[in-house]
Amino acid sequence: MEHHNAKTTLRGALILSLAAFIAKLLSAVYRVPFQNLVGNTGFYVYQQVYPLYGIGMTFALSGLPVFISKLVADAPDLPTQQQVARQVYRWTWGLAGSLFVGLTVGAPWIARGMGDGQLTPLIQTVAWMFLLMPDLSVTRGYHQGRFEMLPTARSQVVEQIVRVAVILLVASWATVQQWSVYRMGAWAMSSGALAAVAAWLVLPRWRRPREPRVARVPHIGRRLLVEGGTLCLLTAMMVLLQLIDSFTVKNGLVAGGLSDLAAKDLKGVYDRGQPLVQLGLVVAVAFATSLLPALTAAQQRGRQREFKRLTTTMMRIALVIAAAATAGLMTLMPWIDRLLFGNQQGTAMLAVYMLSIILATLIQTYNSVLQSQDQYRLTVVALVSGLVVKGLVNHWAVMHWGGLGASWVTVGSLLVMAGVIWYGSPVMLRSGIWTFPFLGKLLGCVALMVGGLQLLLHGFAAWWPGLMVGRGAAGGILMLTIPAGVILFLATALGSRLLTVREWLTLPHADQLLRFWQKLRLHGGK
Repeated sequence: MEHHNAKTTLRGALILSLAAFIAKLLSAVYRVPFQNLVGNTGFYVYQQVYPLYGIGMTFALSGLPVFISKLVADAPDLPTQQQVARQVYRWTWGLAGSLFVGLTVGAPWIARGMGDGQLTPLIQTVAWMFLLMPDLSVTRGYHQGRFEMLPTARSQVVEQIVRVAVILLVASWATVQQWSVYRMGAWAMSSGALAAVAAWLVLPRWRRPREPRVARVPHIGRRLLVEGGTLCLLTAMMVLLQLIDSFTVKNGLVAGGLSDLAAKDLKGVYDRGQPLVQLGLVVAVAFATSLLPALTAAQQRGRQREFKRLTTTMMRIALVIAAAATAGLMTLMPWIDRLLFGNQQGTAMLAVYMLSIILATLIQTYNSVLQSQDQYRLTVVALVSGLVVKGLVNHWAVMHWGGLGASWVTVGSLLVMAGVIWYGSPVMLRSGIWTFPFLGKLLGCVALMVGGLQLLLHGFAAWWPGLMVGRGAAGGILMLTIPAGVILFLATALGSRLLTVREWLTLPHADQLLRFWQKLRLHGGK
């Protein structure tokens, strides 16, 4: 029976992880065609308000459902589980109602704080999605707590598909009809509420015929505030940094001497970095956290040696993938920028912004390990420390160094968070990856990959000087350089034994890669 439960839990976790990966991938990818349709200023308008939606989505999609699922799973029987869901539902309605009223009434002040009063209707449009947050979060959490992961997975994917479709349709129609960017933005923001309705419609209801009366479960409100709020904050780390940008970047650019229109345009360019960072994070964290179910099982069974080994493996894989993705994106940024967005505006600040990938990946992976041990305080302290640094320094840095200053402050804030977590975490978590042989090999692999890519790019520039312009040329160059970079990195990683065989085998299709590498070595030795 225990084996069956463990198997069901593992399968459910994999389904949920896959759905989350698809949802995050869609959320990252759609921004590229959207920006192409609406331009820098239209993208600025959307991204200024997006963090408010992002916080609500985090509450309804991951933060609150995970917490609620734990409460439901701990309940001894079905009537108590339903009682827990009813109590949490009332509390979340109080929170959702407060947020709705606060955003609706406070929209003019929030918009002025962002330096653009015309954002008021967009903020008021976003507020409506919060009214669906209680039903989404409680229903998802209830089913997850009963180890029914498919309803949550299905609703996550449906929500993102509907949202992305609405946004792109609105952007296309607004372009044809020549709407103002603010009218376009308000309609695009309505996608959040429409997608939430679609997600709610595909979720099975958790309210069944009322069972015999069950006593109220104590301390639900306090736990929702402390534990649930903590989970939501940690999950929304990057969105909270973006929210600070919404209040400081455009205002800082104007204070630094740019006109209002030029500041909006440059903020739109700066926001190009967010989908790229999100894409890098999705890939790196997805590979690493695929080991989380096994990690949690080892912790619950008291197998400390296995727990340490899995932790080290997870941290190393996350760091390796994030380091390769960060270095590759930074090296190829001028061509990525041209291919995706049609020009090479802001490549320096976007390249610096890519450093966020490696730091955010480490923070999220550390946080996953600590959560498996029910430790939250350290990551909250780290998050608050980083947000304080960002909030205090960002406006000043933007005023003096423009968008590049904002990129460096984001990286610095994440570095503070990572430093606090590293310093306060158990020795086991610190010793896993921070060893000279591993880090030395990783730096060597990254340096060889970057060097190889630079040689390729210089070769293209020397052989075909006129080829380096246009989106088509950028696409052709990337089609050659990206596979070359991946092959070079893998070859150096395998040759230097960056990861152990056991660590390699945790990655998809790694057994085939290792067999192929072994054949190459045997053939080369003849």
